[in-house]
Amino acid sequence: MKKFKLFTTILVAAFVFILSACGTSKTSGGEGDKDKTLRVVTDAAYAPFEYQDKGEVVGFDIDFINAVAKQAGYKVKVEHVGWDPLFVEIKGKTADIGISAITINDKRKQTYDFSVPYFLSTNKIMIPKDSPIKSAEDLKDKVVAVQNGTTGQEAVEKLLGAENKNLKKFKDNNLAIMELKGGGADAVVADNTVIEEYVKNNPKENFVIIEDEAAFDKEFYGLLFPKGSKLKADFDKAIKEVMENGEYAKIYKKWFKVDPDLTEVKAQQK
Repeated sequence: MKKFKLFTTILVAAFVFILSACGTSKTSGGEGDKDKTLRVVTDAAYAPFEYQDKGEVVGFDIDFINAVAKQAGYKVKVEHVGWDPLFVEIKGKTADIGISAITINDKRKQTYDFSVPYFLSTNKIMIPKDSPIKSAEDLKDKVVAVQNGTTGQEAVEKLLGAENKNLKKFKDNNLAIMELKGGGADAVVADNTVIEEYVKNNPKENFVIIEDEAAFDKEFYGLLFPKGSKLKADFDKAIKEVMENGEYAKIYKKWFKVDPDLTEVKAQQK
């Protein structure tokens, strides 16, 4: 009888403990749970948007996602994983958000969700100052370096053909630029801000940028989410708010030294 009472007492105590634990613990890992730290993945080889400085991932995109997450009420941790792994992680839902100057397009929308746009970009051509290349049309008989899996690659494939041996694809844009510097390519095609910043910061290398609006479409960057993510609505709202409250302009000016013109970006957010 005493054994039974003792056993019963233990069961009741255990049950109360479980109920107490359930009542006080915070969930972690549920999508949209503001108590957890969201995992943000990037390819930190695309200055000034994201790059590594003394082991830390920094850049415009990093300041931007931190500001937007704070506005939305979330905590985030940004990790460098690389360009292709970034998409794998978001598709597999092992990461919550991808940010890496990612262009919104219909092909990617089939697999992922995007936030409203937050940046306007276009592809441009980077060449040596003494190059005979004057337009995208002149690339047709030249060796062109691009970052694999980007819209720059897609744009050059339309010009040269996807299987053209003169199209050199690299893991990141830094390697594409190194190929140009080493004489292994005649040009690099990439997002304008990235190669413009490189030329500005490396004047002794004697590179110039060519714009060809007829050949390259305007593009808009967005945050990348797994399909059906519940985070999208909160981050869409927060992106618009940081653009209205002046935080976006402050971050933009820090990295690009000019005030942003958000007319076209905001028009795409409707």
